[in-house]
Amino acid sequence: MNIKFTKMHGLGNDFIVIDTVRESSLADLGTDELSRLSVHLCNRRLAVGADQLLLLCPSQEADFRMRIFNADGSEVEMCGNGIRCLARYIWDRGLSGKEVLEIETLAGIIRPEARGEMVRVDMGMPEFSPEKIPVDLQESETALLIDYPLEIEGRVFEVTCLSMGNPHCVTVIDDVETFPVSYYGPLIENHEMFPSRTNVEFIEILNDREIRMRVWERGAGETMACGTGASAAAVATSLKGITGRDVTVHLLGGDLSIEWSEDGHVYMTGPAVTVFDGVITSEILVGEDISVR
Repeated sequence: MNIKFTKMHGLGNDFIVIDTVRESSLADLGTDELSRLSVHLCNRRLAVGADQLLLLCPSQEADFRMRIFNADGSEVEMCGNGIRCLARYIWDRGLSGKEVLEIETLAGIIRPEARGEMVRVDMGMPEFSPEKIPVDLQESETALLIDYPLEIEGRVFEVTCLSMGNPHCVTVIDDVETFPVSYYGPLIENHEMFPSRTNVEFIEILNDREIRMRVWERGAGETMACGTGASAAAVATSLKGITGRDVTVHLLGGDLSIEWSEDGHVYMTGPAVTVFDGVITSEILVGEDISVR
């Protein structure tokens, strides 16, 4: 059995895109099998290599549905860079002529819009209530988590927590370039405060319109970019009065433009690039206990 795929990236945050609408061999796989498939295919030494596996699926509620599996096999709600890539895949292959798509995700219906070579995405409205992020504080009086003191091995991080369809924990530091993201990232991601784990954004304020960011993604580790993370960081800094509502986020892989509009929605604009098309052969899947028919 051979499976066609496309390798794509958004600012270096890279994906294996598989079209289950046309690749029927994957249509009936269960979540456990897809999880194992993602772990195997995202391995950078033994298979294709990627941060996440993206599945283009049919939808009864929208134009298409996107499923997202991290490199560790966990399925997640939403991915900003991923949905830009999936939209670009749909347009480039003539699967839809609509300039604004509706794509069903576990975070709801997300609407990417073609803007020339860029893709603009209505990311929806941020969620701040602790129980919906989710954050477990056991403090019912806490309505918003802004500059909440989180102690990690003797160091106190002032964190702002919110959801952009998935959980985020944003903290401001002095020098993001030299900060040990790979050390503190997993400690915060897996802190007991976050029952579903969390994405962690370490940000440095450049001015009231620009921030620099590195991100530790839940289930994937440090990545070169994160669209929902950039959105969360821009919202957090605006909420704290550090920046305005239009922010350029400088990531390891490039820049994203984030607008927290007066209508409450967050709009993210950035590129989506096709790297190559390929075929996953049956030999690659041997020994992984993946029932691909």
